[in-house]
Amino acid sequence: MSSRLVPSALRVCSRPASQPKRFARNFRTSPPSLETPSAALPLRKPVGAFRGGIFGFLLGTTLASAGTYYYILDEYRVSNELLTEDIYALQAAVHNVHNYVSSLEEKMDANQKKK
Repeated sequence: MSSRLVPSALRVCSRPASQPKRFARNFRTSPPSLETPSAALPLRKPVGAFRGGIFGFLLGTTLASAGTYYYILDEYRVSNELLTEDIYALQAAVHNVHNYVSSLEEKMDANQKKK
């Protein structure tokens, strides 16, 4: 391995100074990049961080509020249906108790008339 390095090192040292180095690169440009653009692109007005932040905040707040509104509306509908079912069940129970009390009163009147 060292026998290979020594001849290459001697070749680099023995090169005359007038020869350019091999690793030096020249700067060249391609013809399309030298041309100037014929029509400039329109400048876009940048949205500032402050305006973009406010817009994002308002958009997020609106979406969260809409989601919350529909969630609460759905919960209200479900609870209203449950309450209506309970009211109908209570009304049926009161009707049954009323019928039972009426039958008891009729039996009591019938027993008092017998005596």
